[in-house]
Amino acid sequence: MRAVLTVIGKDNVGIVAGVSNKLAELNINIVDVSQTIMDGYFTMMMMCDISQITKEFDEVKAELAGKGEELQVKIHIQREEIFNAMHKL
Repeated sequence: MRAVLTVIGKDNVGIVAGVSNKLAELNINIVDVSQTIMDGYFTMMMMCDISQITKEFDEVKAELAGKGEELQVKIHIQREEIFNAMHKL
């Protein structure tokens, strides 16, 4: 099972480290990642393997949102099938 994770906010030191450490803590594997900085704003999108999580998905979402607040960015995670359904043309 996979999920799409997005991170957006003002660029700061430690965003990638903070997000990846939190994902490791939640037993989420990063499958693919793309990131850029646009006019001082950090943007990152990750494809993640969530098949090994031991918590409910809503709890994972809440913990990642909390980590985002700590890092002063917005972190959002969606199951891959929901993301695909929402972004079909």
